[in-house]
Amino acid sequence: MNCIIVDDDKFSTKIIEDFVTKTDGLTLMGKYNNAVSAIYALNHSDSENPIHLIFLDIEMPEMTGIDFLKSLNVLPQVIIYSSQEKYALEMYEYDVTDYLLKPVLYPRFIKAVNKARERFDKKENLAKKSTEIFIKNNSSLVRVKYDDILWIEALENYVVVNTFKDKFTIHFTMKSITDKMPMDKFVRIHRSFIVNMSKIKVIEDNSVIINSETGPKLIPIGKSYKDKLMDDLNLMSK
Repeated sequence: MNCIIVDDDKFSTKIIEDFVTKTDGLTLMGKYNNAVSAIYALNHSDSENPIHLIFLDIEMPEMTGIDFLKSLNVLPQVIIYSSQEKYALEMYEYDVTDYLLKPVLYPRFIKAVNKARERFDKKENLAKKSTEIFIKNNSSLVRVKYDDILWIEALENYVVVNTFKDKFTIHFTMKSITDKMPMDKFVRIHRSFIVNMSKIKVIEDNSVIINSETGPKLIPIGKSYKDKLMDDLNLMSK
């Protein structure tokens, strides 16, 4: 698993770095002493070599670890390590993989990494096997192929999954839907929109155009998502 460390304390960063180095299956992709730099790195990470795991301290200047979690749209697995136990309950609201107390000992570190590895393997196997998803529609479950989904739109506490002929409104958040969808096929281009990359026909200025049953659908591209979209596209330019 590719991982990064986000911590302003050099001593604890060195400890985690040493643990990562001697643990099989972990590759350290970067160390960041502030959350702002880490966010930039995640938003501009190579889609062929993504970050799978973040080792994150909470108490940092400028932007805390909590603010960092709130700022991310697609969240890799996160292992929190902190000198304070008081944040533990709140952190699990963000579905963190584990919460470690400083000073972190290697046996406890390995236990957290093994938990992350189990989650990672389960998600990878599911992505390889699955080409479709079941969506609840009233009292029924409808089988929908990923390739048939055009875009997904957020509406308050719901999302609308749009296919060429049908719409399915489900009680889901955008974060939850990104955890369910194969994000090598889909890309988030706006805080309220995820699109199927294979269905994008044209990109004009700050919008993408997708053909639907009722005609071309113009979907806005958010400023903070444009660079990531361009990185993910197979782009030829002169």
